[in-house]
Amino acid sequence: MKILLTTLNSKYVHSNLALKYLYTVVAGENSHVDVREFTINNDPGYIFSELVRANYDMVCFSCYIWNIEQIKVLARDVREARPEMKILVGGPEVSYCGPEFMRENPWADFVLCGEGEYSFYRLCQVLESPDRRFDTVPGLIYRQEGKIYVNGLLEPMDFNMIPFPYSVLDCEEDRVVYYESSRGCPFRCSYCLSAAETSVRFLDMDRVKSELGYFLYKKPAQVKFIDRTFNCRPQRAYEIFKYLIDNDNGVTNFHFEICADLLDDETLRLLSKARRGLFQMEIGIQSANPATLAAIGRKENVYPVLYNTERLIKLGNIHTHVDLIAGLPYESYEIFARSFDKVYDLKADMLQLGFLKVLAGTPIYGQLEAHGIKYRSHAPYEVISTDYIKAEELVRLKMIENMVDIYYNRGGFGDTLDFLIGAVDKGAFGFYEKLADFYYERGYQHRERKKEDQYRILLEFAGELEGAGCGENLKERTRQLLETDMEKSTNPEIFKRFLRKGWALAR
Repeated sequence: MKILLTTLNSKYVHSNLALKYLYTVVAGENSHVDVREFTINNDPGYIFSELVRANYDMVCFSCYIWNIEQIKVLARDVREARPEMKILVGGPEVSYCGPEFMRENPWADFVLCGEGEYSFYRLCQVLESPDRRFDTVPGLIYRQEGKIYVNGLLEPMDFNMIPFPYSVLDCEEDRVVYYESSRGCPFRCSYCLSAAETSVRFLDMDRVKSELGYFLYKKPAQVKFIDRTFNCRPQRAYEIFKYLIDNDNGVTNFHFEICADLLDDETLRLLSKARRGLFQMEIGIQSANPATLAAIGRKENVYPVLYNTERLIKLGNIHTHVDLIAGLPYESYEIFARSFDKVYDLKADMLQLGFLKVLAGTPIYGQLEAHGIKYRSHAPYEVISTDYIKAEELVRLKMIENMVDIYYNRGGFGDTLDFLIGAVDKGAFGFYEKLADFYYERGYQHRERKKEDQYRILLEFAGELEGAGCGENLKERTRQLLETDMEKSTNPEIFKRFLRKGWALAR
């Protein structure tokens, strides 16, 4: 039986680790299984043609919030073109609502729920057998003679029994390499699917070091750990950090999602010795409001998180990425603004302002009425409003998110932003709020703009601030700082060409 494992990634540089695991468990026994990854930006007609002309007996889609809507359309069209082809879906977007998904999507023959390695291995065996006993495949939901059957889930396997995916597949040097040294999460954040898990399982340390040694040898640009909380065992995390520092290849960057309040003095001293660019840390702060943190199952005291995050940033050699989530329980627009200012003051390399996504299978999915949460009916199921924040306020936060992304996260405006935030004198949130109003009132959001245009827009904004009494000579001082920022952050030839063109903005 000829089988394809496939998905639509959000970008070309991303890859799908789940498909690699599934391929690895059957690679030695089934030579008719292929892996092929597309992106949501590929032409739908191209993907459709590739799937139809390859003449597969079964296509298996890995489904997430960023690709599920496109996969539904694609799979339906493929079924029309090839009625005899079987279609299987798996992944977090279908695992928690499998029977409902099959009822709503009659093209789906199978849904694979939970961890899929053994289940997929067993399904391949059943498909090759004459009796096709689908009831023997754990975690499988299947359609037979017009009825939908649901098999029980298998208890999570010993993680060490699952093969290393890159033992049979290439480590693609032009893509992010995804890797996990543990499965599960010790925390129960109410908006996260990991809250449904009951344990954390770790790979043996000798195996982890061996597999990291392979990456160090292959030298990909980035290895991204997808461990939900990498440092939930601080001493284990320390040992891995030390191994990577001691064996640094000078090229590869390693990304981790960590809990900042678990960082200790010993680990921070170790991290201070790392090559600049060796490590990237993502810290999900989410909110600085104690009532909100308690409601979502996180520690109510955020100050150890803020303190340790600040210490990590001040090391100067670790790229830091911090997250906030808007639309959480008990957080109004004004309270979110206070959280924003506290987190912005940390001066992380990147501040992601995200929005609550209401996912089936999470605890918050069962608390919609309690908090008056309304959300979009299609993926990514983003919050529309709650009892605490209006739809119009969340839209305004979207505008502010855009400004933070353009002017803070993309870099190149550092000294100018510090100066203008001080001039506005309403904190970072108040500054970005004013900037967003200005930007959108003039319609600058209606098309993509070059970075040099963003310099001109910020200078125009400074002129408006000066006219509103925020300081004498504010526009001229801003122009000087913008030129300094641009000279530091761009190619010298681009900077010279910009100066020759002048500061006039062509709308």
